[in-house]
Amino acid sequence: MPFNPFNWLMGLFSLDIGIDLGTANTLVNVRGKGIVINEPSHVAIEKRTRKPIAIGATAKEMVGRAPNNVITVRPLRDGVISEFEITQAMLQYFIYKAHQQSIVPLPRPRVVIGIPSGATEVEKRAVYDAATAAGAREIYLIDEPRAAAIGAGLSVSDVRGVMMVDIGGGTTEVAILSMGGVVVSRSLRVAGDELDEDIIQYLRNKYNLLIGERMAEQVKYTIGSAYPLETEKTMAVRGRNLVTGLPESIEISSVEIRDAISGSVKVIIDTIRDALDEAPPEIGADLIETGICLAGGSSQLQGLADRLSDDLKLKVWVADDPMTCVARGAAAVLGNLPEYAHMLTGLERSTS
Repeated sequence: MPFNPFNWLMGLFSLDIGIDLGTANTLVNVRGKGIVINEPSHVAIEKRTRKPIAIGATAKEMVGRAPNNVITVRPLRDGVISEFEITQAMLQYFIYKAHQQSIVPLPRPRVVIGIPSGATEVEKRAVYDAATAAGAREIYLIDEPRAAAIGAGLSVSDVRGVMMVDIGGGTTEVAILSMGGVVVSRSLRVAGDELDEDIIQYLRNKYNLLIGERMAEQVKYTIGSAYPLETEKTMAVRGRNLVTGLPESIEISSVEIRDAISGSVKVIIDTIRDALDEAPPEIGADLIETGICLAGGSSQLQGLADRLSDDLKLKVWVADDPMTCVARGAAAVLGNLPEYAHMLTGLERSTS
């Protein structure tokens, strides 16, 4: 494509941004400014034309409340794009929103996007093409656990091994890192969404109560836990009784919810144990000292670090501001591309 001086000029004044394109939430980190966007990955569209009418937090508010001619979708499932055009519109919206205080009318930023380590080449290409169509002039992709480790401040370039577990909405990413490379990795499509579904099914089966995703998520973060709490909690849950068809409110306990999600939590723990089993003995010895760092929104499940530590006999801790680790790490990569270039997946440069 011939040189375009307008695009080149717009690029000079555009921002460097790191994006955590998550199943549940999309976060945008502008280098030098920090997290400027943290919104749900929801898009409300007009059913007939499939034209977006609301994106992010506004769209999520419409879930379960929209009229018949409007549907609310999550264009990413299990950490990858399931609705290409809607994802493109969402990315474009967030990129423009990040540039609201900028002098650039048509932003052409450099972008680093975190993707699941188990993403296929087709899925990577979909992310790359969506970002290109959304206006980015340079796009780099990085595995989410590596981005999360950088964002959490782990010494990923050291010889000594470190372990990162990033538990988001659609995927759980497990990686043991050393010298900037991945020694062992696992990408599991069991994470926050599965926990929500466990809660929905439990209440349906035991109480004949149908609840929505928003209520299930609220239950998870309010009284959900992976380990017995010092003081068990209760909360009122509102939904529709499947027998009478009428609205109903019941009180449930944290003990019940812990039981409801125990299967999915065990799958995550078993995946982490499997990765540890595959690690070389020298790395295993390192992890006794360095432990396991948790990131991602679902890592904030109460008692999860304690449960992992108890089961795996290792030190486990949750990173500071775990939900933003991938976005912060992605932006940090742009601050020193030569150092991190070997960690990028499908390193490509836009020619426009």
